[in-house]
Amino acid sequence: MLFLSHPSLQDCRRLFLRNYEVFINIGVHEFEKKGEQRILINVDLYVPLAETTPHADHLDEVVDYDFIRSTIAARMARGHIHLQETLCDDVMTAMLAHPKVRAVRVSTEKPDVYPDCESVGVETFRIKPAG
Repeated sequence: MLFLSHPSLQDCRRLFLRNYEVFINIGVHEFEKKGEQRILINVDLYVPLAETTPHADHLDEVVDYDFIRSTIAARMARGHIHLQETLCDDVMTAMLAHPKVRAVRVSTEKPDVYPDCESVGVETFRIKPAG
């Protein structure tokens, strides 16, 4: 994870959601379009310490984990997704729209596709342009 040494992330904390298990309609093959598949989603958010260090120990001073889950749920509610790449990119774009998020890493995995491997998946990372 070479990107963790990026200068624009040195003053950040990392929030994460690990192995969030969801069942969604995803895939390009006809059999995949007839039912839901189990997907594991992982998200890392990089947020500036200056903007997310609580002074009064209140939830509104930080980025709430519910934001991550509700953002994923909103994307899934839009309907069938053909590609894991699309899911990752859509979730990443929505996470970056939050004003306190500077960078995002999103990965998705299909753990039930092949019997001879743990999972197949996609990972994407983006730093919000300075501005």
